[in-house]
Amino acid sequence: MIHLTDVPRTRQGIDRPKQAAGQRGFLRSLYHNRLFLLMASPGVLLLLIFSYLPMIGIIIAFKDFRANLGIFDSPWVGLKNFEFLFRSPVLARITINTLVLNSLFIITSLIASVGLALLLNEVRLKIAARAYQTVVFFPYFVSWVIVGYFSFALLNSDGGLVNQFLQLVGLQPVAWYSSPQPWPWILTLVYLWKSVGYSSIIYLAAMLGINQEYYEAAMLDGANKLQQIRYITLPHLAPVITILTLLAIGRIFFADFGLFYYVTRDNSLLYPTTDVIDTYVYRALRVNADIGMAAAAGLYQSVVGFVLILASNWMVKKIDPDRALF
Repeated sequence: MIHLTDVPRTRQGIDRPKQAAGQRGFLRSLYHNRLFLLMASPGVLLLLIFSYLPMIGIIIAFKDFRANLGIFDSPWVGLKNFEFLFRSPVLARITINTLVLNSLFIITSLIASVGLALLLNEVRLKIAARAYQTVVFFPYFVSWVIVGYFSFALLNSDGGLVNQFLQLVGLQPVAWYSSPQPWPWILTLVYLWKSVGYSSIIYLAAMLGINQEYYEAAMLDGANKLQQIRYITLPHLAPVITILTLLAIGRIFFADFGLFYYVTRDNSLLYPTTDVIDTYVYRALRVNADIGMAAAAGLYQSVVGFVLILASNWMVKKIDPDRALF
């Protein structure tokens, strides 16, 4: 007679060999991939130290942080820190500015980066190609502080190069630092000047990995250069474009603080079109010195960015599952 108490033992007896086989397979896989795991270990360690361990600080967003008490001993305040942002009278303005300007950056940067990469890919002389790549890549390393001084030298109302040129062609000079309307386009141009070189190198590296036999076959069929770009280059770039765009959408609620603070010189007259979440939180933190408030704003930006990247990836998966991030 089989007792009910024997059933779990029987199942455990059956499952133990499977578990042991699974453990042996896992250990065997670790052994076979030991060199790859060793190569990846520095990157994984840096990711843990600088990306995952700091996530403990998220609790600051829900605390009245006091430096003498530390993170864990500071009193809890619930969602009080979030009231600063959501009850702000300028919440709509800074949110719209952040979304609109970052969307403008994503679209224009994608077009300019791919276009520049296509041009660099057509340079056949190696010395010239390296020189061009260095020239377009160099602005990426220039500090936003220096870029801010360059911009001021160009746009200054008194003696700025742009106003001198306008007077030279018979036009009236413009008080750029008191006119908020043109600044979305000014910031876009400055952003492109600084970042397009870096992005174009990524797309150029993807282009160099395309099998040249595709182009040879296309030339035999009589395809011109534009047709080769349309039917060969761009389809092969589509996965890279999708990944970089999805990552950029995940950061759409995070503004480049250096761009919006140093280039605009934190001019209050430009706030209607240039004030974003990061600069607003910085000014509030500078006045109130409330670290919990700043942490709450950062958590809000991260959560919204996470939701956006999930939604964007879901849309891409519906259209073409092979090009989704996950």
